[in-house]
Amino acid sequence: MLRSITSRWALLLSSLWLASAAIAAPQSLLDIYMQAKQNDPQLAAAGHGNLAAEELIEQAKAGYRPSLALNASANANHTDLKYNTKNVPLPAGANAFEGYAARLEARQPIYRKENLERIDLSKVQVSIADKQLHLTQQQLMLRTTQAYFEVLQAQDRLALLGAQKQAIHAQLQQANVSFDAGISTITDVREAQARYDLLLAQEIAAQNEQAVANHSLQAIIGKQADTLAQVREDLQILPALKPMQDWQDVTAASNLTLQIQAAQVEINERNIAIAQSGHYPTLDAVASYTDSHYNGSQNRFGTDLQNAVIGVEVSLPLYQGGAVESRIRQAAYQKQQAQDELENIRRQTTLETQRAYLGLSSSMAQIKAFEQSLQSSQSQLDATQTGYEVGIRTSVDLLNARQQYYSAKRDLLQARYTYLVNIIRLKTASGMINEADLQDIDQQLVKK
Repeated sequence: MLRSITSRWALLLSSLWLASAAIAAPQSLLDIYMQAKQNDPQLAAAGHGNLAAEELIEQAKAGYRPSLALNASANANHTDLKYNTKNVPLPAGANAFEGYAARLEARQPIYRKENLERIDLSKVQVSIADKQLHLTQQQLMLRTTQAYFEVLQAQDRLALLGAQKQAIHAQLQQANVSFDAGISTITDVREAQARYDLLLAQEIAAQNEQAVANHSLQAIIGKQADTLAQVREDLQILPALKPMQDWQDVTAASNLTLQIQAAQVEINERNIAIAQSGHYPTLDAVASYTDSHYNGSQNRFGTDLQNAVIGVEVSLPLYQGGAVESRIRQAAYQKQQAQDELENIRRQTTLETQRAYLGLSSSMAQIKAFEQSLQSSQSQLDATQTGYEVGIRTSVDLLNARQQYYSAKRDLLQARYTYLVNIIRLKTASGMINEADLQDIDQQLVKK
């Protein structure tokens, strides 16, 4: 019995420890993206828009399915009949009667060109909705990546300012002590105080930037994010990029914005065909049954009628005031407009790919340059610190060296984040982004 209770307590404590460990574990980029997929309103809107578009096919097909309609009426009549001619062998005077009528009609379209064209149109519209949903997913990956690393960058900026402020504060205290002892001037104190006050102002701005970054990420995932996984110190840089032209070729073939606009051109082609169908005849099979009963009439005779009809109905539009020709011209102009917009989007997507490519290439080179700059700044700071201690360098020299060191460190961290974001930006511009790319970014993060 005691052993059983002990085992249960051990199991409970183990479960609580695992749960707390899971809660404390930092969230990776892919973790945040999975939350975004569940909570992002833009993606949800695109999903519902896609479901709504799928109904267009059913609505278009309904135009070629049979329809059934029932019309019924009931009425009461009062007449007062007088004849202007004498000797009419029909009764005159006031008369009241009631009656009802019901008509059931079934109609089956046999040929309607407009309906056929609308079925084809609906398929293109559904295709656009599918692409739009996929595009929104791709854009969500980029938005999530940008927001994720903006939070990390804001955290680093605030941490660096805190470390720099602490170092400057120590130097300020030392300057005050030296001034009180008469071994330094008031200039050293005022210079250190000015730098410290500037850092206080920068820290306030950095706190605001961090709050904005946190809220931006929260707007995507629907809640406050937990601790985020940091970028590894040994960040792996791509050895080389494929030629820019290769990426532009991929963009031309895979970019979804381009494909959506190309489908929009096709929609306008369908609209031209729909407008032209206004010149075509329609052919329907029609069957109807009518039942009417009146217990009187103006001539005081009642009727009871049942009538069944079956046949075909042809309608040929001859002239509609020029409306059909106007709709054809309108659709043709809209097609040309869509083609112009397609060319514009083609150029813009090419430009975006070029920008993303150059941005990634630049950030790769900047990381190496800033790493060297940080090493040089560290060496300069160490040398200046030593020189200051032996009296051959001034307090201002030390302040400048320390500021340059923290600036180099900030620039390196920013370049690392920019590099990772630019990878996703280039993949998004080319239309090749998927969740596997976020998994690759996760390999560059510290998840423990």
